[in-house]
Amino acid sequence: MLSLPSSVRVFLAAGATDMRKSIDGLAAATRRALRQDPFTGDLFVFCNRRRDRVKILYWERSGFWLLHKRLESGTFSWPSAKRASYATEEIDSAQLAALLGGLVVLSCGRKRCPTRRPRAGDVTASSPRPGRARPEAERWKQTEPGRPPGWRVERS
Repeated sequence: MLSLPSSVRVFLAAGATDMRKSIDGLAAATRRALRQDPFTGDLFVFCNRRRDRVKILYWERSGFWLLHKRLESGTFSWPSAKRASYATEEIDSAQLAALLGGLVVLSCGRKRCPTRRPRAGDVTASSPRPGRARPEAERWKQTEPGRPPGWRVERS
């Protein structure tokens, strides 16, 4: 784990960053998007869209350091660009250690879980009777042979 002096400032870039960028690309993103000078000796932390990789850009007297961490499972808690008031958020070194360790550091809003839409023939707990498909699913069975499932047969 990193041990940083308390004088080091840590900036998180809100939103997703292209992880194909290396030192020069991230230094340019620091100047342009974060409006910070990458040569100050502060840490600039970037995350990808899937939030399973993090890159940290750091300037030392003789050159840049680029640290890269990839999670085997799970995601980092990361501020989205839409919800953040600024393009960057400042945290301290203890919060960075917690973030890299997998803890929730920032309140990023409520996390929505993706749900699967029911398909024809699905038996769910909300079915009218246990063991029966939903009424919407019955509608899809009334199709002509050779027609896609969205086409219903009109009966007179």
